[in-house]
Amino acid sequence: MHAITPRADAVLGDVFGCECGAVLADRMAAELHAAENHRCTTCLGTAREELAAGLVRGCSACAGTGRRREQIMWQLAHEEAEQRITVTLVRDVIAGFGGPFRLSEAADEVRARLGLPVGRLPVGPRVRDLLLQLQMWGEIVMVSAPDLLIDDVPTFLYEDPSWQVVRTLRPGR
Repeated sequence: MHAITPRADAVLGDVFGCECGAVLADRMAAELHAAENHRCTTCLGTAREELAAGLVRGCSACAGTGRRREQIMWQLAHEEAEQRITVTLVRDVIAGFGGPFRLSEAADEVRARLGLPVGRLPVGPRVRDLLLQLQMWGEIVMVSAPDLLIDDVPTFLYEDPSWQVVRTLRPGR
């Protein structure tokens, strides 16, 4: 299978080891070995990624498969989403919400406007990234609390966060 994991070696120090028995000196060598064996270069074929200490989920680069083909297809889908889902489109979508809106609501509306079936493109992650950008620019504000706080690392996780458009007041109103 060629799943590659970090391991400590008494002589070599921190290295990577593959299920096939190969010992790889560093991350670059591990990624090269993974690619040569059609494995995901992000999770190194394990199908898992560690978000924070003790918090593991399926690899987002290969959709939890550990395979290179899926990783490349997912990367291409992300690039297409970046081209089709623009900040202008997301601004237009959120302008239609009268009050707070959830990430899932905004993503569903973007998907509907583009006529995309579920799973065609990573709409949710792209919309999330653009909402965070709009938040950074001060156009929207997050109004939901995190669903999970990780004590070891200052990490906040949100399942379906809510935002509100910041309405500017005009003089005289």
